[in-house]
Amino acid sequence: MTTSSSPVDTARLLEELSYDFDGVFTTDEVADAVDRASRALEPTATVTTYLPVLVKRYASELLVASAQADGRTAKFVPELLFVCVHNAGRSQIAAALAAHLAPGKVHVRSAGSRPTGEINPVVVEALAERGIELTEAYPKPLADTVVRAADVIVTMGCGDECPYFPGKRYEDWQVADPDGASLEAVRDIRDDIQTRITALLRDLDL
Repeated sequence: MTTSSSPVDTARLLEELSYDFDGVFTTDEVADAVDRASRALEPTATVTTYLPVLVKRYASELLVASAQADGRTAKFVPELLFVCVHNAGRSQIAAALAAHLAPGKVHVRSAGSRPTGEINPVVVEALAERGIELTEAYPKPLADTVVRAADVIVTMGCGDECPYFPGKRYEDWQVADPDGASLEAVRDIRDDIQTRITALLRDLDL
């Protein structure tokens, strides 16, 4: 578990998540997920006020993905995973657009090989123009569990850093990086990604 100097009350999170996943995971398994989430997010956190919420959310995501990958829970829709370097731009755009274009038909996740502390504000603005609010999105690291749980893995600029598991569909999209780009350029990136998302959804018969 994390040390007492951590801004995250891991004991409280363990209690809450153990209740949420009772019958699916043991207390030790939940504790491991909380520890991994805390260690992953604390180093890049820019505002520690919201860190406990994000740690709980990420630990929950890790547990859900692990349950899916291990067959402890069923998957009812395809799992799409979008990965870029920082999880602050391209992968967030792709995940948001996929969820927006196929609500209830897919479940999406995003991650970064080297995530940053916050989402690119220009990306947030460009998506808001399409009526998509990134109110709950946050950069998070790529974990083997989310790759194992995914049916389709799309990488953008970090293909070599994504672990390979047989039986998965992998795609590598050559998409411009919005980091440091103007709003006009990010709009072009958003539209490029939307075209690719639409083609992917059609190929999946969604």
